[in-house]
Amino acid sequence: MHIDLPEKRYYKIGEVAKAFEVNNSLIRFWEKEFDILKPKKNAKGNRLFTQEDLKNLKLIYHLVKEKGFTLDGAKKKMKQNPEGEINRQEIISHLENIKQELINIKNQLS
Repeated sequence: MHIDLPEKRYYKIGEVAKAFEVNNSLIRFWEKEFDILKPKKNAKGNRLFTQEDLKNLKLIYHLVKEKGFTLDGAKKKMKQNPEGEINRQEIISHLENIKQELINIKNQLS
């Protein structure tokens, strides 16, 4: 999953949900289910997600939506080897970015 968000300090839940192509309610649900997600809340109570939250959401999305893990299965997988799973997901993300760049170059040459 390639998440295309501009680099900034905080992201609102709507921006995050749109980037992952899911509903805001799913992001809120995952926040309750996964202790690793800890968005800050502003004075109005709006969730503000950090880069670290996005990294964790990518991993959750990968395990649940792409790999088909149950929520309990994803939680166990993340506890067994969290750094390994995060590194694996980062590698996949980098490879997807490289692939997209190569496709763009190919299209320009055509």
